[in-house]
Amino acid sequence: MHPRDLSDHVAYEAGRGVEEVARELGIDPDDLVKLSSNENALGPAPKAVEAIESYAPSVHTYPKSSAADLRERLAERHGVTPAQVWLANGGDGALDYLARALLRPGDDVLVPDPGFAYYAMSARYHHGSVNEYPIRRADDFEQSAETVLEHYDGERILYLTSPHNPTGSEIDRADVEAIAEGTDDETLALVDEAYIEFSESPPAIDLLAEREDVAVLRTFSKAYGLAGLRLGYAIVPEAWADAYARINTPFAASEIACRAGLAALDDDDFLEQTLETAKWARGYIRDTIECPTWESSGNFVLCDVGDGAEIAEAAQRKGVIVRDTTSFGLPGCVRVTCGTRQGTKRAVEVLNDLL
Repeated sequence: MHPRDLSDHVAYEAGRGVEEVARELGIDPDDLVKLSSNENALGPAPKAVEAIESYAPSVHTYPKSSAADLRERLAERHGVTPAQVWLANGGDGALDYLARALLRPGDDVLVPDPGFAYYAMSARYHHGSVNEYPIRRADDFEQSAETVLEHYDGERILYLTSPHNPTGSEIDRADVEAIAEGTDDETLALVDEAYIEFSESPPAIDLLAEREDVAVLRTFSKAYGLAGLRLGYAIVPEAWADAYARINTPFAASEIACRAGLAALDDDDFLEQTLETAKWARGYIRDTIECPTWESSGNFVLCDVGDGAEIAEAAQRKGVIVRDTTSFGLPGCVRVTCGTRQGTKRAVEVLNDLL
């Protein structure tokens, strides 16, 4: 008995956790500054925490009404119908739903390089094949319709990321529309907007009012601080939104996650504080770290440190966890998440001592 051939699959490398590193180093977890996973430095939205505590006694029930309520709230916020909101177990789950709904065995997808590894992983899980388009360091990681279309060859799903992880660059909504116009009718332009709250650029959701070949991915993990609850969603064209009922994993978004998501959407003060903190930290890192960086519209900054693995390991020994981006194909860099003022200053101080 053996699994199917998984030789083309690559394991996802997540940022290391505080408890894991603390045990390895033999130190108190409170003495560590973790800036490796683009988590919210302020923690979860307080109103979401209140909802989690309030609804904990009801976790013996399936999340039918809470999921419906959350889909309705998100639909109202984004100007779409509830059917167009595909709730999932994190943004990763939404990627799986779209692959499940669209890919036939042998279909190709087009992913960015560097980029989020799970785009390709999800496609391969669903028997798709993966092609790549470059986001070039030599061009300061600029994203353009011209580059994407130059590498397009009829793929079924084309993945765009704005803001892009790990570089922080964006793709203009006009370029997204140009890509949709320049590809086949049966190609979906999927725009991953996991970090869109940190950006000042207009989102791509408005394109769905006129197009059936653009979808958008969102998450509660970053701006709302709910990464541990795993709550994300896709917004898809109305013309084929009913596919959700046929591919949805039953109750993938839990009762607690849905209730927390509903509460987080009402926590405007927390969201404002989160965005202000990230904006300050981005500026501080870029102004004070003693190595080249790139402009970022996310809650992180990509830093050129020469040897990402060596610097990340050395920083970890000093109590600061940053992300070595070798797995992204950028071995000379580390990605530093925007932390609190205290945590960000300490991280920059440690990194500067190592550079």
